[in-house]
Amino acid sequence: MSWARGLAAAAFAACATFFQPTPAEAGPTLDAIRARGLLVCGIHTGVAGFALPDSRGEWQGMDVDLCRGVAVAIFNDASKVRFVPLSSSTRFTALGSGEVDVLFRTSTQTMLRDTTLGLRHAVTYFYDGHGFMVRANLGVSKVAEMRGATICLIQGTTNEQVTADYFRSINVPFSPVLYERTDQASAALQAGRCDAFGTDASQLAGVRSSMPRPADWTILDERFSKEPYGAYIRRGDDEWFDLVRWYTYAVIEAEEQGVTRANAETMRRTSVNPNTRRLLGVTPELGQSLKLDPAWAYNVVRALGNYGEIYDRHFGPSTPVNLPRGPNRLWTGGGLIYALPLR
Repeated sequence: MSWARGLAAAAFAACATFFQPTPAEAGPTLDAIRARGLLVCGIHTGVAGFALPDSRGEWQGMDVDLCRGVAVAIFNDASKVRFVPLSSSTRFTALGSGEVDVLFRTSTQTMLRDTTLGLRHAVTYFYDGHGFMVRANLGVSKVAEMRGATICLIQGTTNEQVTADYFRSINVPFSPVLYERTDQASAALQAGRCDAFGTDASQLAGVRSSMPRPADWTILDERFSKEPYGAYIRRGDDEWFDLVRWYTYAVIEAEEQGVTRANAETMRRTSVNPNTRRLLGVTPELGQSLKLDPAWAYNVVRALGNYGEIYDRHFGPSTPVNLPRGPNRLWTGGGLIYALPLR
């Protein structure tokens, strides 16, 4: 080999070594979860569709299933999660103090929450908007007609500010009544202590479905805000941020690719689509990048289903909530739900 060729070969080898991808570090949060053998997930104190105990006392809902899915991704066991119900006013403090590892708790992503609380929203998984619910027999069709109304609101939510801003903008007086929990506001509304309940429309639908006479209540058509729900984590752990973010995208990607609980095993065995093979762990690179088992996403879909299956299980037409997907349809169907490329 000539001197020049030898020098070039050495340079190429050095560059190849320099650019060789290095394994992802697990990060302190994932290490702590694995050491304790359990994920700790912050959820709502109780609203149908997102998080509500069933007749056996077991938590059910979309947020609950997303928590279980993280446990499956890490442990391949949906039972390895402890749920911590948190009020709107305590959820971020509990996360920041380390009481929980992650929040899947109907928490709107906002700039100030992202930049001032020492937390990060990892990914958007649900789109909503602020609305109002009133008694159907009041004959109210627009919020502007509620002059002087007493409105139930949940303390520590974006809904407080949204309501105050809107009524101020139309110069209509109202009286807010603040409650710590959704069930308290619902009880006050039904008892006549409030004329209306203001919160995100999906939660209003969940509250109405749990009432003795749902038909007595109307959710007004108007929406007054953007309420994108995000999974929140503490700042400073990039590896945990990556895991929560890309796990959620994988659940969405499974629906985009038509991978379901029923067909995941067959598709893993027979699909020749490179994207599907990556997603289901036939090729291991996605799992390696997150320090997870190659079959982590496959395990999640087999245990809980894809995004659409999870949504339908808790909000679909066969449920009491019966909330149309609207903006939570896939982007290919005119919605906003979109997975970044898993490659």
